[in-house]
Amino acid sequence: MKFEKHGAVGVITFDRPDTLNSLTFEVYQQLRDLFFKLETDASVKSVVITGEGRGFCSGGDVNSIIGELFSRDMPGLVEFTRMTCDLIKNMRALRKPIVAALNGTAAGAGSVIALASDLRVASEKAKIAFLFVKVGLAGADMGAAYLLPKIVGLSRATELLYFGDAVDAVTAEKYGLFNKVVAPEKVLEEAMAWAKRLAEGPTFALGMTKELLNAELNSDLYGALDNEARAQAVCMQTKDFREAYEAFTQKRPARFTGR
Repeated sequence: MKFEKHGAVGVITFDRPDTLNSLTFEVYQQLRDLFFKLETDASVKSVVITGEGRGFCSGGDVNSIIGELFSRDMPGLVEFTRMTCDLIKNMRALRKPIVAALNGTAAGAGSVIALASDLRVASEKAKIAFLFVKVGLAGADMGAAYLLPKIVGLSRATELLYFGDAVDAVTAEKYGLFNKVVAPEKVLEEAMAWAKRLAEGPTFALGMTKELLNAELNSDLYGALDNEARAQAVCMQTKDFREAYEAFTQKRPARFTGR
């Protein structure tokens, strides 16, 4: 896994193309820790995650992870599954936008990493497969059974998790799972354009938006309205709010600082 900064955009790249960017224990740990650290890295305002070669991420490596898991007892297995879930937890807790640039197939854990991202830009050749049941595991893995129904609805999520079949880019866009489908050579460019636009936006307000999107997934209307009233009052005290007003009255682009 590689991490680079392009201006205010942090770019994470899976770099095991010979295995369709399958994950190892080490990569899981690196991802979990990186997303945690990015919360306090003021130089990074948004994140893009992508893969090298033909695949985005094919999930856990059959040899280096799955084979090794057979030797573990229950506490050892739970230690691993908790770590994978902590990765998703840190992605959703990060108060910065994450854009997945799906250059190819996202399968297993790779599909949930894409799902946990805030936005998904996909190649016309990309596919996504929540294939856990095909290897004898529950379709509910790494938060998939929580996040997927929120995006595509319960009935469609049930279909995707029960069968574990690969879904092509056109179908995934129709389901609302992919935000945008583009030519293969345009995937990273489009994802970077979105990430750059978000990085130049009111990052405090964007972080607040993500926090509320998470909080209100299980909130009732009255609780959501109360949360949003408080959040807007906080945002109204920021310099970005005043800057937006002054830019509007002066007929110029706003220069947001995230403060």
